[in-house]
Amino acid sequence: MAEFLELVESINAEAATADKLFGGEGVRITPRNNPQYNKNLAEAANLVANLVQRGSKLDMYRFQEALTTSDFPIYFGDLLDRQILASYAEAPQTYTQWAKVSEVADFRPAKRYAMDGGEAALKTVDELGEYKSVGRRESELQFSVKKFGARFDISWEAMIDDDLSLLTDQPTRFGKAARRTEEREATKLLMDDTFFSSEHDNLMSSNPLTVQNLQKAIEKFTAKVDDDGEPIMVGPAILMVPPALEVTANNILNASEFLAWDGGEESFQMRTNNWLKGKLKLVVNHYLPVLDKTHGSDTYYLLADPSAARGAVEFAFLRGHRSPELFMKSPNAMSVGGASAGAMAGDFDHDAIGYKVRHVMGGTVIDPKCALKSVGA
Repeated sequence: MAEFLELVESINAEAATADKLFGGEGVRITPRNNPQYNKNLAEAANLVANLVQRGSKLDMYRFQEALTTSDFPIYFGDLLDRQILASYAEAPQTYTQWAKVSEVADFRPAKRYAMDGGEAALKTVDELGEYKSVGRRESELQFSVKKFGARFDISWEAMIDDDLSLLTDQPTRFGKAARRTEEREATKLLMDDTFFSSEHDNLMSSNPLTVQNLQKAIEKFTAKVDDDGEPIMVGPAILMVPPALEVTANNILNASEFLAWDGGEESFQMRTNNWLKGKLKLVVNHYLPVLDKTHGSDTYYLLADPSAARGAVEFAFLRGHRSPELFMKSPNAMSVGGASAGAMAGDFDHDAIGYKVRHVMGGTVIDPKCALKSVGA
């Protein structure tokens, strides 16, 4: 409810600004594109807010009267849509920190090409000698985006009886659900057993999260070479852990100094500044134990910066549909007199006012050299 009232205040501020700039001018009503629309939207928002807060008979009468107008469903739908987007923007996320985010044109398989080779050190060329060509190896990856969504119906009786809590609360839940779906689907890509494997040399077993074991993981990550045997020079930038390892990870990354032993002999004990501080960014992913029931609570990941030339994961959205979208079911009933019953009167079969939310996304793992998985148990 608090989120809904904050949204109303935001809409009122937007309308006030538009009225100050353009008040008194005759403009064509175009949704979301002119001050008159913003003013009408603010009036609809205040009408609903007054009914939710006060619930007086006068507020109820005004709301019921608005239900019969042809343009109220447009403003009401816009109000709910903005509420979804507001909660969507505020919901927590981590995948944008460790995955490259992109867009695709349609639902057909999108192709990605991983290039390797051609970066080896230059060869000596003798006088009048021949320059030798270098080889480049290309691997093709494909992935598609998919639709995700849900719907909710509110009964005509609920609208008449002033039970608007369902309608004002559900958009906020849908916005948060959209963010959760993104986080879950992006994290699912890391569950690929063929991506983290001994073949790709990016999997460590029996390596719980400690300073010494994290050092081993970093050394293994940075020791990787390309197909020409050249160092890839892309080190880890992200340490991703499940909630169970958050305290341990923070203790390691934020310690002021470490105790170390030269050559493993205690007689050579020394103190060293925390060389990990500032080297790795900590990301706590709550979906790791949800998706990995066996080792999700003791497994951590090292990932390269997704903005670097090489990235481990790509997560994409359908172009033009980056954010979740709200739809309202078209009216399919009319009165006996032939007039349309209106969208807020509900459908013919059940008197239900139907809404649905749609979100489109997908992704793929790209380069196993830019990721390392370390299993604690």
